[in-house]
Amino acid sequence: MIYETKTALVLRRDLAGWQMANVAAFLAGGLAGTHAHMMGEPYKDASGKAYTALIREPVFVYGGTVEELRRTHQRALSRELVPAVYIEAMFATTNDADNRTAFAAAPVDALDFVGLGVHGPRKVIDKVVNGLKFLS
Repeated sequence: MIYETKTALVLRRDLAGWQMANVAAFLAGGLAGTHAHMMGEPYKDASGKAYTALIREPVFVYGGTVEELRRTHQRALSRELVPAVYIEAMFATTNDADNRTAFAAAPVDALDFVGLGVHGPRKVIDKVVNGLKFLS
């Protein structure tokens, strides 16, 4: 099935495995919280036990350098998307308030991105992530 929308995460390739998983979870959660239509329906197993809904469409995960993340960020902003973001300084915090404080202290042209997520029309997202390679 081809969806009209697309979700892409871009993670810095030099992160530790736990950092990649953590950042991807934060970014996907932020996007799903902002774009309610991303969510599918709740699940039930054969015995009727209920489970939470999941994101309804594939999430494409790319890798990149901090420079590629900055370029992707600029492309997203120029197309009026509102990206989910995670910067290096947020690894040193332990709560949402401190994450936002760390982010607010970073100048936009010097953001030390470790992850970025975008959701929007498929063709727009394709342009935003153009040139990036899937994370392997």
